Amino acid sequence: MIREQLGEALKIAMKARDERTILTVRLILAALQDRDIAERSKGNPDGIGDSDILLLFATMIRQRRESIAQYESGGRIDLAEREGEEIGVISRFMPPQIEGDDMVKAIQGLIGAENAKTIKDMGRTMSALKEQYAGRMDFAKASGVVKELLA
Repeated sequence: MIREQLGEALKIAMKARDERTILTVRLILAALQDRDIAERSKGNPDGIGDSDILLLFATMIRQRRESIAQYESGGRIDLAEREGEEIGVISRFMPPQIEGDDMVKAIQGLIGAENAKTIKDMGRTMSALKEQYAGRMDFAKASGVVKELLA
């Protein structure tokens, strides 16, 4: 499904001559192809699934945010703006993000479902969280909430 959206977005961007979208979608497709090749070598002929694609998008956005901070500190506002535009393009393919109170409620429900009691259960809880909410939650923030709830 996401792959089809990417292909359609690339066609539309090419017709509209939207260079930033074309370059970003091609970058995404190249990263997907790399991940697919790695999966095939592990014996999975279909490549990565949609949940792994969403995790890839989250990683790409995080990397761009880090780059923006570095570019701004280095005085390269033009490059920071370009990275921001790429974040906008990548975000179009992601589901709405779960944040704030909704994130805390989702984590509390998962902790109850996993029967997690102590900080020793954090790894299992985070694994289940990533599986269930792939691409819809900032897991760096979520890990802080999990740690706080299990402490």
